[in-house]
Amino acid sequence: MAAPLGGNGAPHRPVLLGETINFLAPERGGLFVDCTVGTGGHSEAILQSSKLTRVIGIDLDAEALSHASKRLASFEERFYPVQANFRDIASVLHSFGDDEVRGVLVDLGVSSLQFDSPVRGFSFRFDAPLDMRMNQGEEVETAADLLLRLPEEEIARIIYEYGEERNSRRIAQWIVESREQGNPIKTTKDLADLVYRAARNRKTSIHPATRTFQALRIAVNGELEGLDKFVATATDLLQPDGRFVAISFHSLEDRIIKQELRRLSGYCQCPPRVPVCSCGTRRAVEMLTRRPVTPSTIETDQNPRARSAKLRACRKLI
Repeated sequence: MAAPLGGNGAPHRPVLLGETINFLAPERGGLFVDCTVGTGGHSEAILQSSKLTRVIGIDLDAEALSHASKRLASFEERFYPVQANFRDIASVLHSFGDDEVRGVLVDLGVSSLQFDSPVRGFSFRFDAPLDMRMNQGEEVETAADLLLRLPEEEIARIIYEYGEERNSRRIAQWIVESREQGNPIKTTKDLADLVYRAARNRKTSIHPATRTFQALRIAVNGELEGLDKFVATATDLLQPDGRFVAISFHSLEDRIIKQELRRLSGYCQCPPRVPVCSCGTRRAVEMLTRRPVTPSTIETDQNPRARSAKLRACRKLI
């Protein structure tokens, strides 16, 4: 998230840093996996906690990995950068031949490196191609591609479900009408201006286009796909007493993480009023957070982008 400059010149202010380190307890030493390393703020704190700590830093963004590697160069061979999707944690660990994982961290927010880039298309603060891909080297559709191809109903669904935008149908209608008139949405300015005009209530604390941009970013990168399976895999890879920490910035992400951690902690999945449990749920983890941990007022004052962050953590039992 947005921050003062790091040692390599990259902006970075890791969200909920103190809370993350408290739950991960990296002072115990061992191998930790930072599944979304970004520019390396969380990993730096993990590595500083003990000389016996090692970190595998995973990120789809090659530019972020480059910044993280420079930032963490002083830790020499204790930091291993890997360009991959965090959902591929099992195959990444297999390639290292290491299965003694003491902690896993995933921070699902967009890094400042991406959000503050004037050419990546994540922010309407810059007029840029409407891209929004986390990995620009990957052959996937951009946000502009989606808005050019998808039918009005699907665009409205994405904006409503992923952005929780009340004006989703009206915005989708305007997007389709614009492309039918020969003016497809190609840039961040195109989209921001259209949403601003389409929004019925512009008197909000955030820009009217914020939720629409968020929704398209989630759709382009498939951010919710397989998230529950990732949580199950990551916790399964932990050693007994290993820690799992997830930081999310969207209610849908948090809901998926919450539900999967409840299942892993032994919460019965059977329908209500079933006399005998038959779901076979077993208690594999202990919840360390009864409710999500959120940033303090001091942190949100210093870093407004942290305001929607929620942290959940658990400890591996078996």
